[in-house]
Amino acid sequence: MDKAAKRNKTEDPASQPAEAQASGGQLTEEQALEGQTLEGQAPEGQAGEEDHNHSHEGHDHTHAEGPPPMDPACKREISVEIPADVVAKQQEALVQQYSKQARIPGFRKGKVPASMVRNRFSSEITSDVVEHLVPQYFREAVIKGGFRPVSQPHIYGLEFTPGEPIKFKAAFEVLPEFELGDYKAIKVEKPEIAITDEQIDAEIKQVQERQASFDPVNDDRGAENGEFVQVSFEARPKGLAEGEPEALDAETAKTKDTETKDTEAKDAKDTKAEGAAATETKGSEQKEAAQPVHMEEVLVEIGGANTIPEFSQNLSGAKAGEERSFEVSYPADFYDKRLAGLTFDYKVKVNAIKKKTLPELNDDFAKELSPDFQTLDDLRQRFRENMEAELKHKAEHEAKDKLVEELIAKHDFPVPRSMVEHQIDLRLERGLRALAAQGMKTEDMRRMDFGRLRAGQEEFAKKEVKSSVLLAKIAIKENIQVSNEELESEIEAMAAQMQQPVEQVKKRLAEDNAVERLRDRMRSEKALNLLYSNSN
Repeated sequence: MDKAAKRNKTEDPASQPAEAQASGGQLTEEQALEGQTLEGQAPEGQAGEEDHNHSHEGHDHTHAEGPPPMDPACKREISVEIPADVVAKQQEALVQQYSKQARIPGFRKGKVPASMVRNRFSSEITSDVVEHLVPQYFREAVIKGGFRPVSQPHIYGLEFTPGEPIKFKAAFEVLPEFELGDYKAIKVEKPEIAITDEQIDAEIKQVQERQASFDPVNDDRGAENGEFVQVSFEARPKGLAEGEPEALDAETAKTKDTETKDTEAKDAKDTKAEGAAATETKGSEQKEAAQPVHMEEVLVEIGGANTIPEFSQNLSGAKAGEERSFEVSYPADFYDKRLAGLTFDYKVKVNAIKKKTLPELNDDFAKELSPDFQTLDDLRQRFRENMEAELKHKAEHEAKDKLVEELIAKHDFPVPRSMVEHQIDLRLERGLRALAAQGMKTEDMRRMDFGRLRAGQEEFAKKEVKSSVLLAKIAIKENIQVSNEELESEIEAMAAQMQQPVEQVKKRLAEDNAVERLRDRMRSEKALNLLYSNSN
């Protein structure tokens, strides 16, 4: 069996894969930014004071540029006063510390007079006093006031006069108070999952096709319909003069084409695009499209459903060793943007004619696939189980999405702007990673209209924040807990998925103060599962 030839069957400009056409080609920015989930939030403020303390230690709480946008219904403001004796005590402690560490010509280390330290390091000491005391007294004030901030505080109106108390004001966001509606009344359908024999036959047929062998036709005749010609070719955009950009080599062309198609096939399933937004990268795509292409040992099926008609027409009847020249005009909506809307001149050499032979579907076929299968019925049963599990997961996911939509529709409440902005950041970050995985260049990303992209994620982010807040509130009401054992199991699963040691994942979670956020997320998932199980 010619495995190399089989591998190249559709990875070339002569074919138009059905899956690539169905997905509409490369993901747009908006598509890549869809299907995200909420992370990194502790919406009920239940992550503990430890999380909050850490987030403010060492942070510059003064924001000269003004406070960030806050929802008026979620905004809270407090006035804080730090007693003068506390300020003086902290100043003196810092003076003593500076005296021990300061290096000043004429004085030994640790022997610098306090008066000189106060004069020489006045601004640094003042800054350190503010940095140390403001977070501490802010925390005490919010605890005393019964607030649970979900955003970094904006510190303003800071007054610091020697010998007097430090005064400042702080603005921050909290979750609004609202009552849960009758969430137990929400009902969603759970469709019956049934896999037909025809569906299993279709899946096995695909495996059979992938196991096909391509055997040389030794007769002295031309290629016939349904057979494959193994060819090498050069293709140049029409009008491109000789000596202009060198043709892409076979590996580069195949790798780029393969990576794009694989990403499309994988990511298109999880995206829900509401429009195309690829205009920022159109210029660079067209520039790349104008490059010549050179490929070796490509299989082209004569008359194949996915074969470009011009290839079938011009290579039908060709014999091994023959060369053919012809033009191919690609439609403007062709899946490969490097070729779309362009006409290429092809010089094709036929290296061999091959006939595809499918393996017989029997017990030996099943055994060859895996030692887990002894008979063809074993294979069919595995396919049935896998397909049922996949469809069940998909149906459950869709049902839960509808459940969350109805849950949100039943509750009208504002959400902190900081949480929405954070969620938009996460969605953009994941979207950019998806685009980078497709091969988008950094300079092309920099040209993207991020203002437009952020605005496009606004409603999605709001819904995700609302669903997170609601599920967290339900988890509290239903007294849903996540045990240490469950948390440990989840971290182990994460480590296995990332193929990293468990201790390494634990360490990173601890460093990011993300362990309790993970627990909160698991509680919310439990709450959603509870709603789903009670929904019909």
